[in-house]
Amino acid sequence: MSAGQDKPLALNSAVTSSSGAGDSLWQACVELLAQELPEQQFNTWIKPIVAQVSDDFGKVTLFVANRFKLDWIRAQYAGKISAVLERIYGQPVPLELALAHRENTAKNYAAPAAAEAEPVVEVADVAEDSSFKTRLNSALTFETLVEGTANRMARAAAMHVATVPGQLYNPLFIYGGVGLGKTHLVHAVGNKLLADRPNAKVLYLHAEQFVSDVVKAYQRKTFDQFKEKYHSLDLLLIDDVQFFANKDRTQEEFFNAFEALLAKKSHIVMTSDTYPKGLADIHERLVSRFDSGLTVAIEPPELEMRVAILINKARAESAEMPEEVAFFVAKNVRSNVRELEGALRKILAYSRFNQKEISIQLAREALRDLLSIQNRQISVENIQKTVADYYKIKVADMYSKKRPASIARPRQIAMYLAKELTQKSLPEIGELFGGRDHTTVLHAVRKISGERQQLTELNQQLHVLEQTLKG
Repeated sequence: MSAGQDKPLALNSAVTSSSGAGDSLWQACVELLAQELPEQQFNTWIKPIVAQVSDDFGKVTLFVANRFKLDWIRAQYAGKISAVLERIYGQPVPLELALAHRENTAKNYAAPAAAEAEPVVEVADVAEDSSFKTRLNSALTFETLVEGTANRMARAAAMHVATVPGQLYNPLFIYGGVGLGKTHLVHAVGNKLLADRPNAKVLYLHAEQFVSDVVKAYQRKTFDQFKEKYHSLDLLLIDDVQFFANKDRTQEEFFNAFEALLAKKSHIVMTSDTYPKGLADIHERLVSRFDSGLTVAIEPPELEMRVAILINKARAESAEMPEEVAFFVAKNVRSNVRELEGALRKILAYSRFNQKEISIQLAREALRDLLSIQNRQISVENIQKTVADYYKIKVADMYSKKRPASIARPRQIAMYLAKELTQKSLPEIGELFGGRDHTTVLHAVRKISGERQQLTELNQQLHVLEQTLKG
């Protein structure tokens, strides 16, 4: 029995095939699609697909729940799915889409006798349980969150809220760049509270869903139901509040819900890509509410934390990642947890399909596109130019011996970014900054790293520079 048959698919997409290799093919395809598509698109359109791979790889049939989904997947995703299958298998694999009938069960599934017959296979509905009502992901807990310097304060505050809601740190406002674990943390708060108080009314949602609910309430004149839903909660967890920008009616309704929840000592936890006063086009009174509790940042994970994340997540997928491989990946994937997870999925898919042990060489092969892009885009010279442009100084000042603060500060920031975003050693970086000693570079790295934890404005500037450099 192949590895693909030993356990269910890591990403919960079903496969019906008598061939273990067929299982592995579709599994590898799903894992790469999860890495390449936005999470919401993947969960909505790809994750529910049931696939059948023929024994000779002559055809992959995808079963979807209804005609609308079939047409949409054919138009929007079939080409990408075919390309990923070809990339994994090494040659084109014919793809067919078909409707799946709900009235039949998977136990009674039989392949159609004729090619023109419509395939029949069950598509399971999502149960109306507490997880569905709360929109919480039960896998995102404090136990599965890797702790490190980058998220320690945010985690401690979130744990306090989950343990003693409605008291300190209300609201809790967590901010940071994309893919750093903000969403994991807010789900962990909800899951912890429900574990302690199963009857608590908890709701997690993305800010766009709140916008959608406001629009529906106005269209259908159902504001009594809207208020009953949001004003009666014990805990509201809301992601990406920056999406409220320029939506006046939504901001008004969120302000009302905010006030109602605080009045009844319910707790509110929010996330954003920036700190409250950095939010654009949000009403001042709402920003002041956001800033009235505790605001904490989540930073990009440090090397040791990235290594731990890779090893832990590999184990969660029933795979063992050697420490030296984890270090290799962690050194090359620096920006956020989501990119680390994507790199891990690529390595696991490559390992399973090629039936090779995980090694540095295998990781290098699996991540060759990512490594090529990084090597091509980020250089010390590019960092120096980008930082000089940002702080309006001359690139030549990066190499000069001038020491006024207006020059020395950007130079230290450029040294810090060179250490974080390239593979250059401290002596190599020093040489590129006008032949400076490696201890000068080390001092700059430690200084900027320490101040980043304390100075909100510096942290925001570094986020902008990092995103600019990564394209």
